[in-house]
Amino acid sequence: MNEPEVLTSENSGQTSVATRFTFKDRFVFQRMMAYWTGAARDAESTELSTLRADRQKARQLRGAIDKLLYVADSRLALPRVGSNTFPKPPGTRWSWRPPLWRGPITPKGAVGLSNAEEISPGMKVFHDCAVSELTFRQIRNNREEDLAAFGLRMDVLGFGGSFLSVAIDLPADAAEGLRKRDILSVHALMSIERPAAVFARLNIKCGPNTSQLVEELPLSTRAVAVDFDLAYTDIVENRIEAMWLDLIFDEPAMNLIFINDLTFCRYPRAEV
Repeated sequence: MNEPEVLTSENSGQTSVATRFTFKDRFVFQRMMAYWTGAARDAESTELSTLRADRQKARQLRGAIDKLLYVADSRLALPRVGSNTFPKPPGTRWSWRPPLWRGPITPKGAVGLSNAEEISPGMKVFHDCAVSELTFRQIRNNREEDLAAFGLRMDVLGFGGSFLSVAIDLPADAAEGLRKRDILSVHALMSIERPAAVFARLNIKCGPNTSQLVEELPLSTRAVAVDFDLAYTDIVENRIEAMWLDLIFDEPAMNLIFINDLTFCRYPRAEV
């Protein structure tokens, strides 16, 4: 294969490397396109053994293509898709932005969410409505102050249940090196069409016991933050099995909720 062509930007004067298809690359690509176009066209009549082999190859190819598309979207979009960049307190030892706010999800939305329905990896909606009138959609952030590429929009119409919450599982590395002298800080960019109370509940599971800390989000401004002081828990250090955050919405009927960013930081409490 030929070396990539080197291009120079006239505006910046900087030299960058841009890979373009060589003649061989184009030939291979056209052959592959012809093969898969034909395989898709003939799938209804293809012999089952051949169809089974094509399905296996297609799944492998789709995995590579999906990964490429995710990374390409991450690098080519603004705000930057996949970014885990956001302000962090001094001494931060662990930080994280959940997947829904970093990159595109599939499906991007749903109507009539059922109880415990997963809307993104490690993220579920819980409610006890007999008839669900809940919808969600992943939206593209475009405000100047938005650091996250995507946001969450939830529409709540009639609500006949007693609770509505969004649960976000924290990754395993959130518990690595965690101590009772740590602070877990949660920051969000959130707006609600009709004033309502929203609570954040941190859950830490150690064996059969689960410690919980609850804080109300101060929604007087779009940027909100709560700090969970782990000194007020009865966790057993080095025996933490799971951690998750519940966002609990009080009286959510006939409301429109936007969460344009959600981030977590863990850092040691200042010694007095």
